[in-house]
Amino acid sequence: MNLNNLLIALSVPTLLLTSAMAGGDGWLTDMEAAKAQAAKENKDLLIDFTGSDWCGWCIKLDEEVFSKEPFKAGVKDKFVLVEIDFPQEKKLDPKLKAQNQALGEAMKIEGYPTIMLCDPTGKPYAKTGYQEGGTEAYVKHLTELQTARVKRDEAFATAEKATDDLAKAQALVDGLKHLDLEIVDSFYGDVLQKISKLDKEDTTKFAQERIQEASKKQAYEEARQLIMKDLVPKVMPLMEGKKYDQAIVETNNFIKENPNLPDDLKVEILLSCSLPGPVEKGDIAAANLVVDEIAKTYPNSTVHGDIDRLKEMIKSAIDSKAAEAQPEPTE
Repeated sequence: MNLNNLLIALSVPTLLLTSAMAGGDGWLTDMEAAKAQAAKENKDLLIDFTGSDWCGWCIKLDEEVFSKEPFKAGVKDKFVLVEIDFPQEKKLDPKLKAQNQALGEAMKIEGYPTIMLCDPTGKPYAKTGYQEGGTEAYVKHLTELQTARVKRDEAFATAEKATDDLAKAQALVDGLKHLDLEIVDSFYGDVLQKISKLDKEDTTKFAQERIQEASKKQAYEEARQLIMKDLVPKVMPLMEGKKYDQAIVETNNFIKENPNLPDDLKVEILLSCSLPGPVEKGDIAAANLVVDEIAKTYPNSTVHGDIDRLKEMIKSAIDSKAAEAQPEPTE
């Protein structure tokens, strides 16, 4: 379930502060220099693909996390920080602009902010973006993602030492299983080829599992397209008109008509139309009750692991609205 989509549904104010600049001190812009420094210092790369002077969520991430000293202190021994900027007003050196464009295409960046975590050679192992919770939570999040690279490297080292083809293949498979399927498909073609050659009979069942995962991913995308085609045109006018009860009815009817939708998508659309009402009223208790009831209805969805963070997002949204409603102080 994509909790970040819910930030829009909760109407958290977007910060369009064109004077704000992502990165700043401690951030490099030359990718080759960053890779050389990462190799020298035995650190990973944290690459921020950003629109520093126009992207509201990029600016929000910078203001809440990247510009804070606790963030810099928390990552200084783990990452070399790299800013790959796509500004609208700020003028970039033509060489830097060309580098950024090439990197965006190579890493298949589709939105901002996108944070890519890479090893010192520039090979990605994890991808993330804006996260609620501030600096401490974000550093913890990055540390958890970095364990994927550690486990990948341990498995790949085992593969190097193995003398049997099948053992090599299994170790490589074990390493890839710590990475997201999208990352593997996009950046680990060389490893996939090795596995295919070492395990021609698919004894590891890796090829079979990849087919199943790809099928599941395709079904998920088809379900999302169905939502965009059939549900969103009905619900959006109701949401814009603040007819939240009617939007909830339409969403429940859609779910009844499409029972095979993945539970995570059912949860996402239910939360998206059910939370704005209580959030607008500033009713934290009612909003939290919505979350608890939906989680109870869909016990197999991933919302259970995100309940605390979701409730923090709700509180943040309500607090932001309350702050906006405060009258400007008079001189």
